[in-house]
Amino acid sequence: MMLRGFTGKSVSMALALAVGVYPMVSAASDDPVAEAIIDYMDFATYESGIILPAQVDESVFAAATIVDTRDAAQFDAEHIPGAINIEWRQLPGQLDALPDGMVILYCNKGSLSAQATFAARVMGYENVVVLQGGLDEWRNSAAYRP
Repeated sequence: MMLRGFTGKSVSMALALAVGVYPMVSAASDDPVAEAIIDYMDFATYESGIILPAQVDESVFAAATIVDTRDAAQFDAEHIPGAINIEWRQLPGQLDALPDGMVILYCNKGSLSAQATFAARVMGYENVVVLQGGLDEWRNSAAYRP
């Protein structure tokens, strides 16, 4: 059978994906982790979990706990003043040690800290946000720099 615009290889891959994905979709309802992610994604707003460097004024800076999610060597080389260092992979296991107030996570560009933020928020920590653009953007557009 030949479909217009598709090669035999692409049709085979599409069928393999369809067959392979169907069991994953139906199995998601039995997986509490998948359910938690789906529930979070269903109700998360576009801005949830994000703070822009321009929003981090002196009052936000003073009230928040700032966490550098990069490795220790990068943290030692440079970090936002007052930040603590918890590597992004270790953060989900250390969430209980963080204060109840706003927690701002950052890395160089925001991608690793975004993963840690997503994990924290799925785990129920709505006070955790990612610094959009990370340390690089904080250098350029932070509302406050001590």
